Formats: sequence, C-alpha cells, structure tokens
Amino acid sequence: MKMGFEEEKGSEEESISNNQFEKIVPFVIFLLALFLFFKIIEPMITIFLSSILITYLSYPLYKKIRKRISNKFLSIILTILVIVIVLLLPFSYLVFEVTQQSFEFYNSLSSNIAKGSLFGIGCTSADSKICSLINNIEKFSAKSLSKIGFDKQLQKILPRLEEILTNYFIEIPLAILNGGFILFISYFLFNDGEKIIQKIVGWVPIRKKAVKKLIDKFEKVTYAVVFGQLFVAMALGFVAIIGFYIFGVPFPIFWGVMTAFFSLIPPVGTAIIWVPASFYLVLSGYLTEDYITLSKGVGLFVYGLLIISTIDNILRLKIIQAKADVQPIILIAGVIGGVNLFGVIGLFLGPIILPLLLTYFETFRERFE
Repeated sequence: MKMGFEEEKGSEEESISNNQFEKIVPFVIFLLALFLFFKIIEPMITIFLSSILITYLSYPLYKKIRKRISNKFLSIILTILVIVIVLLLPFSYLVFEVTQQSFEFYNSLSSNIAKGSLFGIGCTSADSKICSLINNIEKFSAKSLSKIGFDKQLQKILPRLEEILTNYFIEIPLAILNGGFILFISYFLFNDGEKIIQKIVGWVPIRKKAVKKLIDKFEKVTYAVVFGQLFVAMALGFVAIIGFYIFGVPFPIFWGVMTAFFSLIPPVGTAIIWVPASFYLVLSGYLTEDYITLSKGVGLFVYGLLIISTIDNILRLKIIQAKADVQPIILIAGVIGGVNLFGVIGLFLGPIILPLLLTYFETFRERFE
C-alpha cells in the first residue's frame, strides 16, 4: 500500500515536472528565435520600430481617408503624404534648430563664465546697489562653477555639439534614405498590418489571454505616453517657443524643448523654465533701464501663468483621465534610455517599450505561479 502511494506520488511529481518542461521549452525556443530575428534586423531596428510606431499612430487617419477614397493604394499614399508634411519635415527642422541653438547657448555660456558674467546682463551702473549685488552674484557664481570644473566640461561639450551639427548636414542624404525606408515599410504595414498582427499573435507561445492583455496594455500605454504625456509636452513646448519668440528670450527653440522636457516631471513642470526667463528679462531691463525689455519680462510671466499653465492643465485633464497613466519615473527613464539606444525616435519608443516589458514580465511571472 505504501509502495503504491509512493509510486503514485512519484508519477504525480513526474507529471508536474513534464508540464513545467512543456511550458518552458517552447518559451526558450521562442526567445532564441526572437534573439536571432533581432540580430538579423539589428542594423535596421530603429527604422522598423519607427515604421511600426508611425503606422500605428496614423492608422485612425488612414481609416478615415479609406472611408472617403475607395482605392486602397491612393488612401495609403495620401496618408503617407500627410505624415511627411505634418510630422517628418517639422520634426527634422526642429532637431536641426535645437542642435544649432544648443551649440550657440553653450558657446555663449562658456564665454560669459570666462568673463565672470554668468548671465551676461551687462550691469554697469556704479551707483546702483542692486547692480552691484548682481555683479557680485555673477562673479561668485562664475568662480564657483570654474572651481568645480564646469567651464572645462563646457569646453568638452562644445566640440561634440559642433560635431553633431556638422554630421547633421553630412548625414542628410542618409536621413532621407532612412526616411524613405520608414515610409516604404509603413506602406506594407498599412496594406497588410492586420494580417501581420494575426500571424504574430499565432506565433507567440503564450496564452491568448496574456496576448490580449499585452495588446490592451500596448494601446493604453501608447495613448497615455504619446498623447497623454509626449503630445502634451510637445504642445507646451510649441506654445513656449511662441512666447519666447514674442518676448525676445534668447535661444527660444532650445528653451522651448527644455520646457517640453520638464513638463514630463510633475513636481517640476514648465515653470522652472519660463519663470526664470521672465525674471531674467525683467532684471535685464531694469538694470539697463530698458523698459521695453522689462515689460517683455512681465508679459512673458503673464503669458506663462495664463497660457502655458492653463493649456497644461486642460490638456492633461482631457487626455490622461481617459486612459491608463504611466508613472513619471518610468516615462523619464524610457525617454532618456530610448534616446540613448534608438536616437531621436527613442523619445517615443523608450516610454512605450519600457512599460510593455514590465507588463510582459508580470504576465510571465503569473504564468508560473
């Protein structure tokens, strides 16, 4: 009797072991195949991911065009044309301007530190106590930054920025070629995207329930990241650039991009850029007795308070409440890591891929519980 029980127990343990083996082996084979596939397309991984992202985000537009135009080929071509005009051309221009203005800003900052005038306000009134205080603060700040080697770090950054700017022009033909590949792949994704997704879902060796969970998560994360976070950030950056241009802030596109970046960090927000910028203009105008500049500083402060902050609050309430939100720390890590890994397009890819990986790990853990 005891022997029979032990045999039954051993058989049960063997059955459990076999079940675990059957679960793990297909998964390991799938990972190996995925790794080999990745190595094959690695030289073009950014192009493929960019195509997938652009196609997914533009698919609702394609559906609307398809309803009005019966010819599928013309619908796809028109959608791609809209993508080029609305997305790719402005984005390319923005990248160029940010790089150029970054170089000019760092060059100006390096020059000001060398002169002992950190902010470059140029206060010369000997009788003004405020002027004297500002000059002392500037000199102290410049000396402090020099002591910690900030000026030397700037000298290292400047050649790198100049190299990036030079490479931008040299690599324009390559960028156009890559853009052509992206649009070429997007054409096939628009044409056969649904069939491709069905095939991929059939290949994935995990339960259909888990696949559905990943797809749902992808839709929610993409909406939350691209529209709920990055779209809001880009809109705020654009509004900030307009304000900086109107009120005469130096390097407006550079500071507009900085405004967009800091809008991703809730405790900090956009005010960390436009408040100091407005005070800089007010202070500069007051010390140089340039009341036009002073009034521009006041105008920028009002603009930031009434326009930038209001748009920020309205857009976030309208968009983010409708879908799943993403933790700011994951978003920032995704942005920085994505840009480092994929380049500029990583700004969008990183914050989407990172939450998806976390969801996949969660699904994988649940499978073995």
